[in-house]
Amino acid sequence: MRSKRSMILLILLMSSLLLSSCVGSNQLEAPGVTLSVDSGGTPKQVSTGVQLLVLLTVLSLAPTILVMTTSFTRIVVVLSLLKNAIGAPTIPPAQVITGLALLLTFFIMAPIYGKINDQALQPYLNGEIDQEIAFKKAVDPLRTFMFSQTREKDIALFLELNHQERPQTLEDISTVVLLPAFVINELRIAFIMGFVIYVPFLVIDIVISSILLAMGMMMLPPTVISLPFKLLLFVMVDGWYLITRSLALSFF
Repeated sequence: MRSKRSMILLILLMSSLLLSSCVGSNQLEAPGVTLSVDSGGTPKQVSTGVQLLVLLTVLSLAPTILVMTTSFTRIVVVLSLLKNAIGAPTIPPAQVITGLALLLTFFIMAPIYGKINDQALQPYLNGEIDQEIAFKKAVDPLRTFMFSQTREKDIALFLELNHQERPQTLEDISTVVLLPAFVINELRIAFIMGFVIYVPFLVIDIVISSILLAMGMMMLPPTVISLPFKLLLFVMVDGWYLITRSLALSFF
């Protein structure tokens, strides 16, 4: 609840800064474009405008940051592979899979978001720290999470590709190196989990195909017959519970 209030407060602050920067300014207009210039702006106002521009840029990149620095990648890939393993690529719909992946991501990342709110966002909004310190304190919990989910082998690969020497501590590893290493490891784990999910459904397909071939029903697609049995198996073993539990525990 506190994080929601903080986000709302942050949005209101951005809106007020945006409105205040537009008051008393000269405007240059072109078709579809409006450029505002304040000739009497003080250095402090200019600095605030630059900070607002940077903040809006970060917000526009928020979906990419969410995908690349959280548990979303692993979850959405595993759920997509699950749909293909069952043999119903359109059920559940893509919107449902993405929504479920987002909900699980928020659940798994909630402790990290809480640290960012307590250590960076709230002190920054209260004026206790400046923007640079707030950014560093906000990035540190994310870096800790990504380090816990990344292999040394993957980090060494990107250090080598970037022609960097072996770092002495984790702080010496830049986020530019950590991000791609984290993503490829997430994809590796997702594909491993996808393979384990595929195996029982593949066995059902093989059994159904063998039975149909023995009965001489070669013109009947095996997937038509195997789909109900796959759904029955998935429901009987409480598949959604097992998949969700496995995904959540894989991050702890």
